Amino acid sequence: MGRALVVVDVQNDFCEGGSLAVTGGTAVAAGITGFLDRAAGDYDLVVATADWHEPLPDSNAGHFAVGADPDYVSTWPEHCVRDTPGAAYHPDLRLPASAVHVRKGQGRQDYSGFEGAVVQAGPHAEAPGTLTAALRAAGIEDVDVVGLATDHCVTATALDALEAGFGVRVLTDLTAGVGVRTTIDALTRLAGRGVALTTSDAR
Repeated sequence: MGRALVVVDVQNDFCEGGSLAVTGGTAVAAGITGFLDRAAGDYDLVVATADWHEPLPDSNAGHFAVGADPDYVSTWPEHCVRDTPGAAYHPDLRLPASAVHVRKGQGRQDYSGFEGAVVQAGPHAEAPGTLTAALRAAGIEDVDVVGLATDHCVTATALDALEAGFGVRVLTDLTAGVGVRTTIDALTRLAGRGVALTTSDAR
């Protein structure tokens, strides 16, 4: 039974100093790196997702607020624009060379890593495709989800993993959310759907 770690959107723009910063993002980046140093042998595959958007004036199907203030629910400030420093992984995040990399957005309003496209396949994948296909090719049956932000892309990715038939855990100490209330609501929703909520030490 294979297990994968899915690292969601640990990018500069989502960490302190970025254009859409999540408090605690930098600590999450370092925490995931430390966790991988300790527990890399527990995973058959590591996946990293990244937001990857077109620059303004492209609204990315309404994802970027254009001509109005963002509402921070369905419209957002410009962030993670392709090939910019903000779209790069945070420097405190260190991933194995064999990691699978997924980009999401690319002109669309994606939240889940399962909506994106594999741009760098791991050793088990013959060619880029979907995250589901990459996980299946590696014999993965269970996934642990970590990253940013708990109440948005982490939740969307975990729910899509569940929908695709994988067993899913969210390691809550290796996530950070945008807001307290929205994070509580998201975790409640995940638990209600059957996602296991645990920590990196108690998994």
